[in-house]
Amino acid sequence: MSQIAQLSEEEIEERFHITGPTAIQFTLAGYATHKEAFTAQFADGKEHFLTTLLAVDEEAQRLIIDCSGSADLNRLFSESKRNVFIARPGGIHVQFTCGPAKQISFEDAPAFSLALPKFIMRLQRREFFRIETPRTNPLQFHARLPNDALLTLPANNISVAGIGLTSSSDHGLSSGIALGNCRFALPEDDQDVFIKAIVRHVTAHELRAGITQWRIGLHFESMPLAAENRLQRYIAHIEHERRELS
Repeated sequence: MSQIAQLSEEEIEERFHITGPTAIQFTLAGYATHKEAFTAQFADGKEHFLTTLLAVDEEAQRLIIDCSGSADLNRLFSESKRNVFIARPGGIHVQFTCGPAKQISFEDAPAFSLALPKFIMRLQRREFFRIETPRTNPLQFHARLPNDALLTLPANNISVAGIGLTSSSDHGLSSGIALGNCRFALPEDDQDVFIKAIVRHVTAHELRAGITQWRIGLHFESMPLAAENRLQRYIAHIEHERRELS
């Protein structure tokens, strides 16, 4: 068994998942009370809109959310079978998935009703701590640049929120540039992680002998829950191995 596989799905759930009808209702009702804004992603992440959790119908086991301001988005959302909601209240990453939505009237205004999620994932700030990746056989990050060139660079650090790359060139990148077709492979994992990313910084460092090295920081966009779990599993094992060696 690989070291990554040693962290079971049950351990992932215990650390990061809120489960059980009562806990889920209480958590979502709290977000509704505080009018937390969530991004609703659907159509396999191709469409999204900003919404507010309005209420939890405990009797019907339904979540009530605000509609989009776009009639077209509302129509597409009502046809979607899988809907992912993401927010960062207080800097904590919160994510959950619901099934199909029904259009309803709530407090004399249009809204959507969805069955409550099976669980809510919460990652504390510390879970976004970036770990240094191994220098031997480093993670290789691949992306398609805006000019359609292929970028392949080693990672020097990673978290569930983003990745840091090392390069001998800036590749024409600057803060704010979107990279829509990115992937990387985790050790001994069967499938690559596919992700969108935004360039957060491109920083030059002067090394010895006048050599310039570039550090490129990327922020992950709309990472699927399954990919987050796989990445968190990898990070947990790197931390565990380093604690054992220290």
